[in-house]
Amino acid sequence: MKSIQRSLSVGLIAVLLLVGLLLVQTSLWLFEAGLRRNLAGDLRAETEGLLIALVQGAEGFKLDTGRLNPRYQRPFSGHYFRIDLPNRSWRSRSLWDAEPAWPNADGLADELVDGPQEQRLLSYRASYRRDGQTIVISVARDYTPVLKNFTQVRLGGLVLVGLALLALLLVQRYVVRRAMRPLEQARQQIAQLQQGRRQRLDIAAPVELQPLVEQINHLLQHTDDTLKRSRHALGNLGHALKTPLAVLGSLVRNPELSAHPQLQGNLAEQLEQIQLRVSRELGRARLAGEVLPGSYFDCAAELPALFETLRMIHRRELDLSWHAGEDCHLPWDREDMLELLGNLLDNACKFARSQVRLDIAQTPDGYLMQIDDDGPGIPEARRDAVLERGVRLDERAEGHGLGLGIVRDILAAWNGELMLTSSDLGGLRAQVRLPARTRGDG
Repeated sequence: MKSIQRSLSVGLIAVLLLVGLLLVQTSLWLFEAGLRRNLAGDLRAETEGLLIALVQGAEGFKLDTGRLNPRYQRPFSGHYFRIDLPNRSWRSRSLWDAEPAWPNADGLADELVDGPQEQRLLSYRASYRRDGQTIVISVARDYTPVLKNFTQVRLGGLVLVGLALLALLLVQRYVVRRAMRPLEQARQQIAQLQQGRRQRLDIAAPVELQPLVEQINHLLQHTDDTLKRSRHALGNLGHALKTPLAVLGSLVRNPELSAHPQLQGNLAEQLEQIQLRVSRELGRARLAGEVLPGSYFDCAAELPALFETLRMIHRRELDLSWHAGEDCHLPWDREDMLELLGNLLDNACKFARSQVRLDIAQTPDGYLMQIDDDGPGIPEARRDAVLERGVRLDERAEGHGLGLGIVRDILAAWNGELMLTSSDLGGLRAQVRLPARTRGDG
């Protein structure tokens, strides 16, 4: 969301800045063009006044200084003229000794010319016929104050554009945040769904997001229904196999097969493996319960039921206890975590004499889970072998040796680690370390 807001902000700033500069510059160009047209009219009126100041005398035309505007007499006043006749010319005293580049054609000059004392002059030329003679009158006016005013106006316009740009940017950020709020809420709800804090997205969504929300909720419901059907099918299959397996067990123990001890032994061994596998899958389904897709493991909600199930399975006096911090939510799939803890606790219960303990703690780099029992333990030299799939150290205990191998597979997918050490209860300690997991991890 932040990247979208940043992109929109940068794009808006660029567009508004370009439009603002174009507006300021275009406004100044239009204003200056209108100002020059007005000044051209004033300069033409000045040429006509100078034409009136030319009077006919005995020796021809002469300039009547009494009719001249006093500003033409003051040096460097910013108002200048030059009158050219075929046989003589006059120039204003205000020019002093400067000689500007007067225009060569009638009308307002396109470019400013250099004047005295670094002045920039706007010049105008007009030609007249009087008494059979051509009179060329050129006038100029200092344009420097206008240029300075334009510079100030341009700076003021840029300041106004900047302020307007800032105001529009603030408004844009508010509008974009308000428009993106439904998307941010949807993102937060998806994150909560991933963390197991909700089961569905809120139906009350904007019209634009309503189809997306409905599709996500439909997918969640479909996935949940599929998992439930699979789990129920597994349970039904296990129960359906129990009766045929019991019948096969009675047939294997039939005295008629005693004449073939090798065949009877092989059949009994394979039948036992099938029964153990079915029992394990039923136990797994019972431990997992009903799983919401993507839900995470809530210790306070899941561990009591898990321990109660373990007490029912083992049916003997065991002190089963667990301890986890407040608001313990493990960021891993609930079903996989039940599989992990269920296998480790089940193994601990099989070999424990009277006590099994689970401790869950959050560490700076992840999570630490410890399962302790007061059973006989495992010799240090043989602990690595126990982690191999199918290996069992005590053939008399229930199970087929797959539990710790499955635990190892789950931890491999999570980049976790399982270590077997000595417990302070006198038996074995299964220590699980899981790295910290970000919200985007699979």
